[in-house]
Amino acid sequence: MLKIRPSTPRDIETIFGLIQELAAYEKLSHAVTGSPEELAVHLFGPKPYAQTVLAERANQAVGYALFFFNYSTFLTRPGLYLEDLYVRAEYRGEGIGKALLVHLAGLAVECGCGRMEWSVLDWNKPAIGFYERMGAVILDDWRSCRVSGEELMRLANG
Repeated sequence: MLKIRPSTPRDIETIFGLIQELAAYEKLSHAVTGSPEELAVHLFGPKPYAQTVLAERANQAVGYALFFFNYSTFLTRPGLYLEDLYVRAEYRGEGIGKALLVHLAGLAVECGCGRMEWSVLDWNKPAIGFYERMGAVILDDWRSCRVSGEELMRLANG
């Protein structure tokens, strides 16, 4: 039986391990520069920046989702942004990813969100197909923009 539950501080090592697995799958292990301690502060500290839910089977973590709320000025409503959705390889195809998306969509509706959004790597055809089957529209006319590292520091300094 599958259980989806909000994570707690005692889940930090598990969540961080899942993040590392996701990064390896996406060929981005080199990009994981944080630590479980930093993650704990950002998820459960005095000013949480994100939330996570765990998918468990037989009390074992088999997947997770990390999300946060953003805001749409055009809709004048909050939105839910899904940063990570990951299911361990041996559990894919069992409906766990769908269960995580359904859970988050329910949360978005409950919170009055006007939409739920996320990004997917263009080479990840299995994920793109999965998201389209779940009703997602892949927005080809929008591109993600990112400023990080030294560029972020330069921008912050004018």
